This record gives sequence, C-alpha cells and structure tokens, in this order.
Amino acid sequence: MSKKDKLLKKFLEKPTRKDLIFDELSSLLTNCGYKKIEGKGSAVKFYNKKEDNLINLHKPHPGNILKVYLVKQIQVKLKEIYDE
Repeated sequence: MSKKDKLLKKFLEKPTRKDLIFDELSSLLTNCGYKKIEGKGSAVKFYNKKEDNLINLHKPHPGNILKVYLVKQIQVKLKEIYDE
C-alpha cells in the first residue's frame, strides 16, 4: 500500500479521526494532483486542475492538528473525486 493510499484511508475513516495533521493533508492532496497555493497569513488553497476542484482552508494554529469539521469537509471533496 502506497503512502497516498495509507493517508487516503486515514482521512476517510469513520468515525472521523481527531489526530490528523496539516502536513499529512498537504502530502495527501499533493499526491492526489492538487497544487498548493499559499495565501496571506494562514490561508492556503489546494487546486486540482484535472478535476477543476478547489479546497480553500486555513492552516491550524498554534498547533498542527486539523479540526474535525475540516477533516469532514475534506472527506466530502475526496469522495467526490474517488466515488467512495
């Protein structure tokens, strides 16, 4: 199982995990064909040209752990792409 597959499995788990970090999300989305676009401050976008899909979010701070509501939003976007 590749790193991408392992991360995808972690992000799609039910119940939603509470220990996922931004670096894992960034790695997963980059491996799924998204380009990271840094904004001002903590704003960041991920854009997948092939799927014409945009994910707009803020990096978590002061820590690196993603909020559960954000992971749920990411799950919706990933399911749109992978039809799971």
